Amino acid sequence: MRICYLFILFLLVSPLAAQVSVPDWYNAGHEAHIDSLLSIMTLEEKVGQMTLFTSDWDVTGPTIRKGYEADIKSARLGAIFNAHTADYTRKLQKIAVEETRLKIPLLFGYDVVHGHRTIFPIPLAEAGSFNPDAAEESARIAAREAAAAGLHWTFAPMVDLVRDPRWGRVMEGAGEDVYLGEVMAAARVRGFQGKDLNDPFTVLACVKHFAAYGAAQAGRDYHTVDISERVLHDIYLPPFKAALDAGAATFMTSFNEVDGVPATANKHLLTKILREAWGFMGFVVTDYTSINELVPHGVAEDEAAAGQLSVKAGVDMDMQGAVYYNHLRKQVEDGAVAMRQVDEAVRRILRMKYALGLFDDPYRYNDAARERENILTAEHREAARRIGRESIILLKNEMQTLPLRKDLKRIAVIGQLADSQVDMMGAWKADGQAKDVITLLTGIREAVGKSTRIDYVNVPAIKGSDRTGFDDALKAARAADAVILTLGETWEMSGEAASRTDIGLPGVQDLLVAELTATGKPVIAVLFNGRPLAIPELAEKATAILEAWYPGTEAGHAVADLLFGDHAPSARVPMTFPRSVGQVPLFYAAKNTGRPLNPNDKYTSKYLDESNEALYPFGFGLTYTTFSYGNPTIDKKSITANDRVTISIPVTNTGQRAGTEIVQLYVQDVVGSVTRPLRELKAFERVLIDAGQTQVVTFTLTSDDLAFHRQDMTYGTEAGTYRVFVGGSSQADRVVEFSLK
Repeated sequence: MRICYLFILFLLVSPLAAQVSVPDWYNAGHEAHIDSLLSIMTLEEKVGQMTLFTSDWDVTGPTIRKGYEADIKSARLGAIFNAHTADYTRKLQKIAVEETRLKIPLLFGYDVVHGHRTIFPIPLAEAGSFNPDAAEESARIAAREAAAAGLHWTFAPMVDLVRDPRWGRVMEGAGEDVYLGEVMAAARVRGFQGKDLNDPFTVLACVKHFAAYGAAQAGRDYHTVDISERVLHDIYLPPFKAALDAGAATFMTSFNEVDGVPATANKHLLTKILREAWGFMGFVVTDYTSINELVPHGVAEDEAAAGQLSVKAGVDMDMQGAVYYNHLRKQVEDGAVAMRQVDEAVRRILRMKYALGLFDDPYRYNDAARERENILTAEHREAARRIGRESIILLKNEMQTLPLRKDLKRIAVIGQLADSQVDMMGAWKADGQAKDVITLLTGIREAVGKSTRIDYVNVPAIKGSDRTGFDDALKAARAADAVILTLGETWEMSGEAASRTDIGLPGVQDLLVAELTATGKPVIAVLFNGRPLAIPELAEKATAILEAWYPGTEAGHAVADLLFGDHAPSARVPMTFPRSVGQVPLFYAAKNTGRPLNPNDKYTSKYLDESNEALYPFGFGLTYTTFSYGNPTIDKKSITANDRVTISIPVTNTGQRAGTEIVQLYVQDVVGSVTRPLRELKAFERVLIDAGQTQVVTFTLTSDDLAFHRQDMTYGTEAGTYRVFVGGSSQADRVVEFSLK
C-alpha cells in the first residue's frame, strides 16, 4: 500500500486526528499518477519542484532574472512568484510544458492579500465588519481576478493573532481575538479556494505565518517570540486550525522562533502538530529566504545545514533562498537526507498541481480575453464599495454631527490623505493601481449637491515638523460649515517591516487637530491607517471620528456614503485602541491578577499616569441610531458535556432610523485548573433592526465552546460555573450564568 493511503488510514484512526477530515480538493485518483511521475523523475527534477523563485519587474513589465529561464528549461524550478498577467505566465508555462523532459507545469503565486486589481479594505478592516460572508466574497473576487491574470496561488490569508499594534503587519490579519480570527480565516480560505479547485477561477490559499508571528516581542517585525505551549495552543494556533478545516491547501512558515526553534526548522510545529495531529495534506512553503535565516538565528552553521534542518522538519518548498536548489541533491546522494522525505515533499506539491487541473490543461489560467473580462469590473468595484463602508467604524459622533447634509453651503476638506490615491490601497496592494482609486475628495464632490462649495487644502502634516498649509487650512475651516479632516498614516507606515514605537498620530497632525478644533467649527476626523492608533487628544477634541483604515479602490465612495448618510456605519473595533503606547499589549481577553484594579488601593494592578482602560475597546462602534438591550434569558441553568444551552436577548432600536447592531456574546470560565481570561468572544450576529423595533437574538453554546488546554495540557472542558455576557462590545454587561456538570 502506498504511503499516501497509509497516511489517510492514520487520519481515520489516530486519536490525535479525530477531528480531521480529508479536504474536498484531495483526489485519491491522482495518487497513482503522482507515483508514476515520481518513479521516473530524477533527483534534480524533484528538487526543482521544491524550489520557488521570484520574477523581477522593470518599467515595461515583468522579466525573469538572468538564468531563470534556463532553470525552467532544466526543470530546476517548479514554481514562480511575482509574475502575472495571462500572457506572461503563458510564456513561462510554455517553457515548462513544452521544453522540459517531463512537462510538469509551473505554479504561479502572488501576494493577493486584499484584492488583486480591485483592492478591498485591508484584512484588519474587513475583520471589523464582523461579516465573514463579506470577507469570503472579497476573497472570491480577488481569486477570480488573480486567476484570470494567470495566477494559481495566493500567499494569504494571514491569520496571525496580534495584540501589539506596534507591529506593522497587524493590517494583514483579523486582530486580537481568537474566535473572530477563526471565523475570518475560514471565510477567506473558502473565498480563495471556492468549492472546487478544478474551477479555473479559484486559487490555492496559503495560510501564514505558521506560527505565532504576531507575538513578536516589542512589536518589532521578525523579532523573537517567547510564549508558553498553552498560549500557543489556546491563542495562536486556533485560527490556523480553522483555516485548515476550511480546506486550506498550503501553509507558510513564519520568520520567528517558537520555544527556541525557528519555525522553518521546527519539527514540532510542521510535523507533529500540522501533519500528524491535524492531518494536513497540502504542502508547506517557507517565507522569503527564511531557510537562509536559520544561520543568523544561530541554529545552523551554514546554509547547507539550514536546508537539512528544514527539510527534516517538514518544509516542502524553499521560497527564494535557493538552499534546496544549491544543497539538497548532494545531501540526498550522501545519505544525510532520505529520498523518502524528498518524495513526500514533491508528492504534496504535485498533488496541488493536479488539484488545480494543470496537468489536464496547463494553460487554463492563461486566457488574455478572460483576463480583460474579469479585471476591475463594475460588479467588483461595487462590491469593494459596499464592503468598504461595512468596514468603517464610527468611533465618535458628538451632537449627532454625522451624517452631514448634502446641501451644506461650504465644506472644508483638509489633509494630504484626502486626495492620495496610492494611500487608499494600503500595503500589499498586489496589482492595484493608484489611477483606479476613488479618493475621499472625489467621493465627497460626487456626493454633495452642486450648490455646495468644497475647499480642499493639502496639508502634508504626517511626516516631519513642517507646518506648511496650516494657515490655509485654518482659513478654509473658518469659512466652512463643517470640516472633514483626514489623518493617519501613509500606506508604507504599516505592513511588513513597518513597526513603530510611537503609535500616535505621526508628524504634526495633533497640532493641526488642536488648531482646527479651536475654530469652533465641527471637525469630522477620517482616519486612514493600518493599525489601531493611540489618539486620546483627537478623541477629546474632534466632533466626530470615522476609522476608515485603508478602504481600497472605492475608498472615497465608501467613506462618503457614510459621511452623508446614504448608509450608516456598522463596523466594530477588531483590535483594541490604547490610550497610550505604554499600555501595549492591551486586549480585552486578558486574565485577572491576584490584585485586580482598585482605584483606592495603590498596591493593585494599575498605572500611576494612565488609566487601565482602552480608548476604544474591542467590539465597540457607533452608528446613526441607538440600541438598548433587555435582560437575557437562558433555557438551562445546568448542562452536561453532551448538552447545549441557548441564550436569548431582546435588542431594541431606540433611535429614528434603521441600523445594524453587532450583538456579541462573551463567556467567562469563573474557576479553572489554570487561570482563564476574564471573557472570551464565542458568538456574534449582525442584525438590521428598524427604528422602534425589537429583535430577539438567540445564541447556542455547546461544551466545545468551553474547551481549553487544562493544567495537564489535555484539551477539553472542566465542570464549573460559566458566566455569559451579551451586548454591543467586549464591555457587554447583560449577564446570565450556567454550570457545566
